[in-house]
Amino acid sequence: MNKQTLIDHLNEDLAGELGAIIQYLTYAAKATGPYRPQLTQFFLTEVADEQLHAQFLANKIVALGGEPTTTPRSVPTATSNQEMLEAVLAAERQATADYTQRSQEAEAFGDKGLAVQLEDMVRDESGHSEETERILRDWPL
Repeated sequence: MNKQTLIDHLNEDLAGELGAIIQYLTYAAKATGPYRPQLTQFFLTEVADEQLHAQFLANKIVALGGEPTTTPRSVPTATSNQEMLEAVLAAERQATADYTQRSQEAEAFGDKGLAVQLEDMVRDESGHSEETERILRDWPL
C-alpha cells in the first residue's frame, strides 16, 4: 500500500461521509407521517457522528500530504420513509465494509493509529446499521 493510494481511498471515504451528512439532513427534512418526529430525530442524531468521521478523515488526508475532497458521494433519492431508511442502511453497510478494508490498508501502510481509528469507525457504522435494521424490522407495509 503506497501513500497516494491510501490518500485516494481516504478521500473516497471522506466523500462518503460528506454524502452521509447531506443524506441525513435531507431525509430529516423529508420524513413524513406519524413517525416523522422520531425519524427526524434519528436522522439528525447521526449527523454528528458522520461529521466527526469527516473531520478525522480530512485531517488525516492533510497529515499524509493530500488534499481533502469537497465533493460528496451522491445521495440516493427516496420518496418514502421506508426508502430513506433502506438507503441509509445500504450506506451504513457500505461504510462498514469500506472502513474494514481501509483499516487493513492502514495496517499494511504501517499506520497503526489510523488502523485503530478506522476500526472505531467500523464500530460506529455497524451500530448505525443495527439501529436502522431494528427500525425497519417491523416497518408497516
